[in-house]
Amino acid sequence: MSWDFCFSSTHLSYWISWDRQWLVVNSKGRAYTQRVEPKLALVEVELPKDAFTEGWEPTKSSYLVVRAPGMDALKVCLGKQCAKADGVSVWEWSGSALDEGDEASQWFSTYLGKPSRLVRFNAASETRAVDPKFAPGFKIMFSDEYPFLLISQGSLNALNELLKESVPINRFRPNILVDGCEPFSEDLWKDLRINGFKFQGVKLCSRCKVPTINQENGIAGSEPSETLKEFRSDKVLRPNKKQQGKVYFGQNLVCKDSLTQGKGKAISVGDCVYVLSKASSPAEAAA
Repeated sequence: MSWDFCFSSTHLSYWISWDRQWLVVNSKGRAYTQRVEPKLALVEVELPKDAFTEGWEPTKSSYLVVRAPGMDALKVCLGKQCAKADGVSVWEWSGSALDEGDEASQWFSTYLGKPSRLVRFNAASETRAVDPKFAPGFKIMFSDEYPFLLISQGSLNALNELLKESVPINRFRPNILVDGCEPFSEDLWKDLRINGFKFQGVKLCSRCKVPTINQENGIAGSEPSETLKEFRSDKVLRPNKKQQGKVYFGQNLVCKDSLTQGKGKAISVGDCVYVLSKASSPAEAAA
């Protein structure tokens, strides 16, 4: 089976180039997220256009540009040497990271109204494993749990038909959006291929409060979570499994191809998704 799929062109390894390499932390080194700081939804970032070109290396004139309402643009040099910050933590992981300096710290401290620092994942000395219960041997940087999240346009359309006010796909923040399949087909996908890359569906994505945060104004509400509870809860989808009070929307993936195998290849808007194997029902899918 195959479907057309929509996605921004990018290069892949175990993760997308530049994806979730940076993290804003508090004075104790603990990660800030939109769950507790919804204003982070309004922060926009820009990388050099060439940053997504195969083999590109940053120089001292290469910058990550960060913008937010009411703030001057912050320019973070991609080619500088950074001091090491110890005691950085996100969820279960803790280790060292690269501190992006006092200017970035002041910018985020001013924007959030509390002491903050911007750090970058130190891939040279640190590793962070995906939950080995679901994807042993795979790695991430500062993602929540998994490197890829896939959602279908059909699933979003089906949800929006039930909502008084529709929500855009950015509420769920997938990095792979597919079209041309039935709503929630992705629940069952176990093995798939996109332009030669092999992906594995490892776990239904349980949703936190972030989808309730309007990404245009940073204001949280009750939807779409309240509606999702009615037809996407574990009670509905997995009635004979242990109940955890969760709701599901999307499928977490890992890429089974290494960086060297994927060198020079990309997936792009319009590529087809080939589903190679499926679970028999949502109740049998890993969650």
